[in-house]
Amino acid sequence: MAVSQTTLWNLISGILGVICLLLMTTMGILLKNLLLTESIQPTLSPGPITELQKGSDCCSCPKRWIGHQCNCYLFFDELKSWTESRDFCASQNSSLLHIQNRDELRFVSSSKYFYWIGVYYSKENGTWLWENGLALPQDLLQTIQTFDTKKCVIYSSSHSVLDVSCEDKSRFICKQELM
Repeated sequence: MAVSQTTLWNLISGILGVICLLLMTTMGILLKNLLLTESIQPTLSPGPITELQKGSDCCSCPKRWIGHQCNCYLFFDELKSWTESRDFCASQNSSLLHIQNRDELRFVSSSKYFYWIGVYYSKENGTWLWENGLALPQDLLQTIQTFDTKKCVIYSSSHSVLDVSCEDKSRFICKQELM
């Protein structure tokens, strides 16, 4: 009787050992695939591949960009100066965010951070302008008229705008206009 119990326990131990090996192998394969998938993810450069984004209304945006009212937006968490941000957006065939209306203002207000926006003070015109040369709508960012004209502007989701040194590092939003 003692021999049959030992044989039974050896059999059970062997089966449990095989199950453990199978589980460890499965976990190893799953972790390897997970890490490999993460390392293949696209970098900040969206590349030429485009696909229709959810909620884009009518536009086809590059991967990782968000479509809204026929424009594409890319929110960057990387911290850069205003000039570095503007130049990076330009390298992506876009510009720093410029807000055209209240709906767009609400759309970009979903974040909790401050972002560089594409506004600058034009000494030539004596006023603040968007990067593309258009004037700021009077009803959007009224407090900007009192800002230090030697500084740059950041925007937050609380509808706050601040003037800060253009050399400070901040997040930024690039915008591609498709229409």
